[in-house]
Amino acid sequence: MSAPDHSILEQASGWLQEGRKVAIATVVETWGSAPQPVGSQLVIDAEGNFIGSVSGGCVEGEVVSEAVDIIATGKPKLLQFGVADETAWRVGLACGGRIGVYVEPLA
Repeated sequence: MSAPDHSILEQASGWLQEGRKVAIATVVETWGSAPQPVGSQLVIDAEGNFIGSVSGGCVEGEVVSEAVDIIATGKPKLLQFGVADETAWRVGLACGGRIGVYVEPLA
């Protein structure tokens, strides 16, 4: 996926029009070898459905899980994943880089 992908934003808009609660995750920083560029996005609904990519698959599960919580609380969060981070190894970010993903609810 190249950033930004307008179909992801169109999907978010469609889900909001259907009455779904939605969050958007955006890569806001990268360092070293990163699977997706800054600006890449993932849209998630409250049921855990998603479209897009922030990491080429290696941390999407963790981002989706966090996004569901963020939808419930309404509080945005900056997630950090890196090779030195034990969480990154657990979720599969072993590419040697680091990414920052900002997740926020959409209204």
